Amino acid sequence: MDQGRSPRQSGKFALQVAHALSLVDPLDRPGISTTEGCLLRRVASAYGLPVLNLTPSAQANELLTNDPFALLVGMLLDQQFPMERAFAGPQILAERLGTPGRLDPQVIVNTSDADLLAAAKGPPAIHRYPGSMIDRIRALAQIVIDDYDGDAARIWTDAKNGNAAVRAMRDLPGFGEQKAKIFIALVGKQLDQAPSGWKAATTPYGRTGTTMSIADVTDEESLLKVRAWKQRRKKRLAKAAQA
Repeated sequence: MDQGRSPRQSGKFALQVAHALSLVDPLDRPGISTTEGCLLRRVASAYGLPVLNLTPSAQANELLTNDPFALLVGMLLDQQFPMERAFAGPQILAERLGTPGRLDPQVIVNTSDADLLAAAKGPPAIHRYPGSMIDRIRALAQIVIDDYDGDAARIWTDAKNGNAAVRAMRDLPGFGEQKAKIFIALVGKQLDQAPSGWKAATTPYGRTGTTMSIADVTDEESLLKVRAWKQRRKKRLAKAAQA
């Protein structure tokens, strides 16, 4: 990684490099294909820069790469809702709140309940249950402001090791043990932001070569593999419950 850039600056720079090389269309296009996503990641890799490709929207992916709070909210929304739609939610919410380049915790806290609910409901809604989810997002924003000076990345980057990072995530509203592990695996695998020991702390999601969670999604193909794994797991659990 370029030692002169933060992870967030590096992600934005990677997108700018890819655009300049005409490997992807401008950010106002509705989505990014699997082929383009692979090319974008290849360019980023050549520069040692992280770029997320969790949704079909290039704008949403840029926000997720550069804005830790947006990525955190995307993970919060990834519950009883399609993964790619959950992680597109932060961009939709940011646009409706008038800050398309950033999902600002302070703006969320300062927005009235009625306006915040309207932003969550859309249409389209940011989640199947927009009311309960926007309450959790507001609570999450308040914690980030009060405990981390508005910098969501400190939740995991300030942790002394992987286990501490998982514990910090687990204490957040809407985050249980599994979700906490998946998120730390995501920032560890794809952004190189997790503290030492994160692979062991996030087992099995931190393992190399898995297709178990959003931590393993890098394009449409891997998204489909993760979805298939989840469906198989759901069937196994249902069968075990009936036994």
